[in-house]
Amino acid sequence: MRRIFSTAVIGALLTGCSGNQAALVTDEASRTRPTIEETKAIAEDAFVYGLPLVMNYAVMYDFALNRDSGQFKAPFNQISNEARVFTYEDTSVIVPNSDTPYSTVSLDLRAEPMVVSVPAVDKSRYYSVQLCDGNTFNYGYIGSRATGNDPGDYLVAGPDWTGETPPGIRQVFRSSTQFSLAIFRTQLFGPEDMPNVLKVQSGYRVRPLSAYLKQPAPPAAPEIAFPPIDKSLVMTNFLGYLDFVLHFAPLGPEEAAIRARLARIGIGAPGTVSLNDLPPEHKAAVALGLKEGARKVTEAVDQISRKVNGWNVGSSFGDRAFYNGDWLRRAAAAQSGIYGNSAAEAVYPMARSDADGQPLDGSQHAYTLTFPAGQLPPVNAFWSVTMYDGKTQLLIQNPIDRYLINSTMLPSMKKGPDGSLTIYIQNKAPEKAKASNWLPAPDGPIYLVMRLYWPKVESPSILPPGEGTWQPPAIRRADTHSEQRSQP
Repeated sequence: MRRIFSTAVIGALLTGCSGNQAALVTDEASRTRPTIEETKAIAEDAFVYGLPLVMNYAVMYDFALNRDSGQFKAPFNQISNEARVFTYEDTSVIVPNSDTPYSTVSLDLRAEPMVVSVPAVDKSRYYSVQLCDGNTFNYGYIGSRATGNDPGDYLVAGPDWTGETPPGIRQVFRSSTQFSLAIFRTQLFGPEDMPNVLKVQSGYRVRPLSAYLKQPAPPAAPEIAFPPIDKSLVMTNFLGYLDFVLHFAPLGPEEAAIRARLARIGIGAPGTVSLNDLPPEHKAAVALGLKEGARKVTEAVDQISRKVNGWNVGSSFGDRAFYNGDWLRRAAAAQSGIYGNSAAEAVYPMARSDADGQPLDGSQHAYTLTFPAGQLPPVNAFWSVTMYDGKTQLLIQNPIDRYLINSTMLPSMKKGPDGSLTIYIQNKAPEKAKASNWLPAPDGPIYLVMRLYWPKVESPSILPPGEGTWQPPAIRRADTHSEQRSQP
């Protein structure tokens, strides 16, 4: 998915920390107050470690709890299907995917596991179910690549479940947190294909294990007073939210050191004390530490990918073993685009500059992106190139309602005499002969994202991201804005 917190919000988040009213906790082992220097260092670690967890909580609150959020999907353990793809009118999240209609379900796994059932899906249609927990670990996949297109029932269990695999369950997936998120992506072949996507979505099902087994349900999990969260509240209560979500995230083997450090300033340990009880100099140290943590994360975002022909190519999404305690990498991944797929499922080259390293700008130039004959993106599913406004990172309104070019459009596109495929990236319509290959650009900064779903492993391949034998071609300047032709 996309980045939920903007860089501006991440920075602004820190301004109110010295007056933070967040409740912090302590225990007997942490009554010895750390020095000012230690306090600052621990707060810095808290931001780096905790950013993905707090971001995830904000999404969960909007998706499953706050019916007035504008992003509410459905209550816990109920699936929500989107019978459309995103357009320029969708402004709630940035860099939206306009290839695959979404289905989502926020999972509460405390009382019992949930069974995710999928229908038979035609083998020509790609679909995936990404399982991502509160730690933002991609702990499993269901779908074309991972399990095939046959129907099946899959068990998703929380960290405390100890039961046996029931008959009929094809695979068990284990979330590291008691709340989790399942993201369904279903390939759309074109506007006329939407009824077929709806038919697939109608076959997605989520139910408690007891209902699947036709047995009495276990006692319900205790009610939780979920603290409201929005961008303004995060600005003043980051550590309070982190402390809250850690109660639903049991300690992992690689987390012992960081969780022990956080407990020294009261995060994640039993008992309660207000941050206001700390001396002013310690409060200031906390604010400075959070600010330094944010700086490190922002800096790391630019380092999680490699420059390849002007494209940023990389992947920083995966499971617990993938991160292996590299909390800075996890935080940078979340800030750049929370809920991104693991590389085996999808890779996302992104570009803001042309072949000469100059910023892409539709008000100044037209551009071309040419795939030589036989060198289209190597995927088992499909690929796309999506256009976004470089300022807002949202889809742009355009006269032909085209937000992307993808592999399903190839039959209607024109190839060169040598078999190459050229995409014309410009604000004004090109001449009629090139119209089928036109990707409308904004009248200003451009942000392009290429999506490669189920990338091939054998050469040529984009895997490993940034080091593969296939590379996205450079975006080249074609002419100035004044030379672009406008067609009626």
